[in-house]
Amino acid sequence: MIKILLVDDHVLIRKGIALLLGNYPDITVVGEASDGEEAIQLAYQTEPHVILMDISIPNGLDGFTATKEIKKNLPETKVIMLTMHNEIAYIQQAMEVGADGYILKNSQGGEMYEAIQSVYTGRRYYEVGLPQEQIEKLFKKKGKNNPDVLSTREQEIVRLTILGFTNMQIADKLFISAKTVENHKANIMQKLHLKSKAELIQYGITNKYIT
Repeated sequence: MIKILLVDDHVLIRKGIALLLGNYPDITVVGEASDGEEAIQLAYQTEPHVILMDISIPNGLDGFTATKEIKKNLPETKVIMLTMHNEIAYIQQAMEVGADGYILKNSQGGEMYEAIQSVYTGRRYYEVGLPQEQIEKLFKKKGKNNPDVLSTREQEIVRLTILGFTNMQIADKLFISAKTVENHKANIMQKLHLKSKAELIQYGITNKYIT
């Protein structure tokens, strides 16, 4: 039996995936976690073969940080990032923290099963719509450490933006107004000479804001 740990802050998504995986007799779900800290704790307790890990977990550690911690202490456990993000910046970050697979939440059940089987047998599974040669190049590419010109508050806003939080959600987490978040973002874009949210996300991941 392949032991699976599910990590997602949405109960319905976890239950839906568990129900889907219940169709496969060689798979058993041994635990469900709603945040990064709980994922790490359950990983130590249940020692799953494969973890399906969401990236944007609102409370506590994000999926990238939790994956890095788990892979450091349980190197035999395989981690598949299960997310709605299909941008190269996210994919590259998943590679850097040691994720064994990467699939989208809108994938079919058969693809999820194939991903689990692949990483369980020691293969990578990055089904992201990119040519295999580009995937291999991304695995070899390392992030650059540029001098930081942002304040601590600005860095935190970049980190939360990368994780998919809206301005209102960022405001709630940092106990500031949504308008203040907007002003900070405008200053960040000006400081870094960036023109789009995609460029901001690429900058933050390249400079390891979420590791």
